[in-house]
Amino acid sequence: MEKSHFSEILLQKLHQKEFLNENDLEEIVIYQKKGIFSLRSELLLMIYFSVILFTSGIGVIVYNNIDSIGHLAILSANFILMLVCFYFSFKKAKGYANDEVVFENPLYDYLVLTGSLLACIFLGYINFQYQIFDESYAYVSLISALLCFFVAYYFDNRIVLSLAITSLAAFIGISISPKSIFQNEIYSSLQLTYSGLVLGIGLLVWMEHSLKTKIKAHFHFVYATFALHLLGVCIMAGLLSEHWFVFIPILIGFVYFFYKFSYRVLATSLFAFMLLYGYFGVNILIGKFLFYIDFGFFHQLVIMVSPFYVIASIYFFIRLVKQFNAEKNASVQ
Repeated sequence: MEKSHFSEILLQKLHQKEFLNENDLEEIVIYQKKGIFSLRSELLLMIYFSVILFTSGIGVIVYNNIDSIGHLAILSANFILMLVCFYFSFKKAKGYANDEVVFENPLYDYLVLTGSLLACIFLGYINFQYQIFDESYAYVSLISALLCFFVAYYFDNRIVLSLAITSLAAFIGISISPKSIFQNEIYSSLQLTYSGLVLGIGLLVWMEHSLKTKIKAHFHFVYATFALHLLGVCIMAGLLSEHWFVFIPILIGFVYFFYKFSYRVLATSLFAFMLLYGYFGVNILIGKFLFYIDFGFFHQLVIMVSPFYVIASIYFFIRLVKQFNAEKNASVQ
């Protein structure tokens, strides 16, 4: 179904339920036919990349000119920029509220993000230079996480909340980066796997508490997304370990919870990734069971059937996602 046709159906539904009168309906139809679109999302995306490039550029300048600039000058400039960002952010903020609060100008959201990134850079650099916590960066990550949680909740900023959760994961030793993936860190350490499970479950518990108490309930998608991927990766790591049988009930609970939750919040991305992690987990278990079967002919049969199995898996995955979207659109209508 085309987007314009779907929009017309929704407008007719709203008109039938008397949410729109004849004049409103006619004005909306005329406006849509003009083909006018907003540049707001594109501009905000460009601002986001500008913030990332700005903070990255500061790091490059520091790295290339560390001898000539001096540590104290770098720390002072970073600290002053951070204070400037937070000064204007607090000045324009409406104050904390459990419900969603937005700035009148969305540019201040990116000012908050810039200040948070500069604060994390300041904490990491001052520990690197003066070794306040020796050579360990765990406490730096914890302080950064606490600071970012405060900033995220006070200014109602989802991106800073993502920074806070990432810093909290770094505090317990989990670093999802290209280097850690290629070096197989999370799969080679069962302690990291269990730590990731605890953190993922903790995020879900806090998410449910927030939804129940209405404390920034709109943050639920950020928590659910991080928990989904963190638990999914850790469960895959656990299934590949020697104690893989312990993770079978965890995999079942993981799939059941996110299946129900994705329908509860009507999130297609959560549903799709839940299917993927569940599919990978089931295939790992199938591979382990086949490893213990010593029938040559059976193994040959599995190799012959495997292409059809992959094609069928892709078909059912697409069908399940389309069915989910159909039910989601039906509930919206």
